[in-house]
Amino acid sequence: MRGLDEHRAATLALATPLPTVEVHLLDALGLVLAEDVATPEALPRWDNSAMDGYAVRAADVAAARPDAPVRLRVVADLAAGSDDEPEVTPGAAARIMTGAPVPPGADAVVPVELTATAVTGGAWEPDEGAVLVREPVATGAHVRCAGDDAAAGDTVLRAGALVGPAHVAAAASVGRSTLVVHRRPRVAVVSTGDELVPPGEPLRRGQIPDSNSWLLAAAAREAGADVLRLGPERDDPAALHRLLRALDAGEHGAVDAIVTSGGVSAGAYDVVKAALADEPGVAFVPVAVQPGKPQGLGRLPGGTPVWTLPGNPVSSATSFEVFVRPALLRMRGLVDVERPRVPAVAADSWSTPVGRAQLMPVVRADPGADSGTRPGALASDGADPAAARSGDGRVAVRRATPRGSGSHLVARLAVAQGLAVIPAGVEQVRPGDSLEVFWT
Repeated sequence: MRGLDEHRAATLALATPLPTVEVHLLDALGLVLAEDVATPEALPRWDNSAMDGYAVRAADVAAARPDAPVRLRVVADLAAGSDDEPEVTPGAAARIMTGAPVPPGADAVVPVELTATAVTGGAWEPDEGAVLVREPVATGAHVRCAGDDAAAGDTVLRAGALVGPAHVAAAASVGRSTLVVHRRPRVAVVSTGDELVPPGEPLRRGQIPDSNSWLLAAAAREAGADVLRLGPERDDPAALHRLLRALDAGEHGAVDAIVTSGGVSAGAYDVVKAALADEPGVAFVPVAVQPGKPQGLGRLPGGTPVWTLPGNPVSSATSFEVFVRPALLRMRGLVDVERPRVPAVAADSWSTPVGRAQLMPVVRADPGADSGTRPGALASDGADPAAARSGDGRVAVRRATPRGSGSHLVARLAVAQGLAVIPAGVEQVRPGDSLEVFWT
């Protein structure tokens, strides 16, 4: 039986970063940069004002006081975007707006609040053609110097970064209207089983709504992929084989990966296993994990990676989370593809399968709950994962449902806030035991 980490490594080995494309800035949002972005010029490109006020020579206003203001003649009016370059000589000032280039000769900016003359009513107004400065300013005051943000040639964005709004702004600030990114993977999701019926259609005895294709399609989309959802497909190995070959050949549009659910165990109607039995690039292996022991993976003849997941909903969900999701992130060009694991403490008690790692859906436990087997109340939606903690600062968690990790518990699956990873050598989890958890 293959170990959990060994199978994770095998799934990641099927994934390589996808080819690059050049896209406009907004179209790069949510994609991964494929090359560094450098600024060809210093940022800011020139000294500019950080305030609305007056560009001055600091030495000219060194003696300014509220009761003895310094009077300067105003030689220019500079708005943001102005390309005027009036010289500020001794005894002169230039009225300046935030962002406007500081004119030659000036070495500081006096905020407008510290200028003008007293008039009736206590208001302040500038003299015609002159300004009164009531307080001194230091050299460089309220001036954004050229190169403060970045020097010419500096790298402002690194390859491998996930493009967010700040990345878009940084690219625009250095004059880039496009970015080179890894394109988004397109994933085909196929659910199988004669018992499956599309949601909303009438059910007869023995039939259930198809939730897996929607689960996996949503999970793939959340992982950053474009999704082609197909199914439910009947338990017909020949028909399913034709569909998978057609996907591999691009007959439904190019796809970068295929994910199936159901039909991978050892039963008489395991259609996926039967459909791919003669494909030399695909292997079906038991993995020492619960839920999700039956797994399959490989490449179809055209090179398309395929991951075949169990059909029980919790098994499908956990299998996608620990095996497929990291592979899709790698396809997108990300290097760090694992969710961070945090130390936790059990607020609940449950048994674990002998010789297999366990992936237990968990929720944060109420910090006021008993430390015994009675589970605490579910933390409110949007609560900080750190809100429920043990006395030593670890997050306290309990099973998401009293039935634990039963692979069929689809209705309660949405309650889970994360997965606790229980090593294969552990036989029982007890309140107070140390755990590792990643939030999903």
